Amino acid sequence: MSNRRFQPEALVFVLPAVILLVTFLFLPIVASWFASFTNWNIYGISDPSNVVWVGFDNYRQLLADPVFWISLRNSLLFTVIGVPLNLTCSLLMALLLNREFIRFKALFRIGFFIPCITTMVAVAVIWRWLYNPEFGLLNMALGWLGISGQNWLANQWLALPSLIVMAVWKGFGYNMIIFIAALQSIPDTLYESAEIDGANDRQQFWHITLPMLRQTTFFVMIMTSIGFLQFFAEPYIMTGGGPLNQTMSVVLYMYNHGFKFYNLGYASSIAYVLFALILMFTLVQSIVKSRLEGGRK
Repeated sequence: MSNRRFQPEALVFVLPAVILLVTFLFLPIVASWFASFTNWNIYGISDPSNVVWVGFDNYRQLLADPVFWISLRNSLLFTVIGVPLNLTCSLLMALLLNREFIRFKALFRIGFFIPCITTMVAVAVIWRWLYNPEFGLLNMALGWLGISGQNWLANQWLALPSLIVMAVWKGFGYNMIIFIAALQSIPDTLYESAEIDGANDRQQFWHITLPMLRQTTFFVMIMTSIGFLQFFAEPYIMTGGGPLNQTMSVVLYMYNHGFKFYNLGYASSIAYVLFALILMFTLVQSIVKSRLEGGRK
């Protein structure tokens, strides 16, 4: 049996962290849950007596709002298109930078990782210039090819794909580093044995690399999906949700109601719908992963 015993002195070191968690995490979560069932607005901020319990009215109003469904569609499209692109780019670059013949690997890794730690405002300045309809680099390149330029951020069909490209460029470097670490943990003996058996690079990738990266890929997919479902900075800075709400995300929709219109109760209901969406998305991915692994066994 263990000789360890409870030491009350340890509470002195744990208590500050517990107080911070309760104050800035758990209490706001509980408060926002109750707020989602009230009409808490700007009048309720100045006078709490104006706050009235409305039950599920906020959720009913939310489901009847066409802008919410547009924002939900945009968030899902952003995730369904952006996550595979992000994973593909990050895995391909990780595979390339893990090859022995590549020189200056550290320099390339730093270069691809820098956008991840660059502020969204700085990134927006660069991409606004790239997407500028008059003197942007992208339209300039199209002009050299004899193709007419586009107003990328003002076109309702091109605005969302333009933001997806920017988000993938900004974020794939982080996942690339994770994949590189996972690739370097694969034993070289597996590849050496495969070469002896006559397996080429493609066969080694499908039968050794991908199976060994299964856990890492699932982790990256979950975390990236959660991040993409919560996309906010891109439309907020680049388009403001336009044109015609075609880049309006659920988080931006929540922000507008909470901090522009001060409908805090309604904004809280949006937050919990988004939480349910992320939870459902994660559970579906977990179930699919479990069934695939069960099928292999």
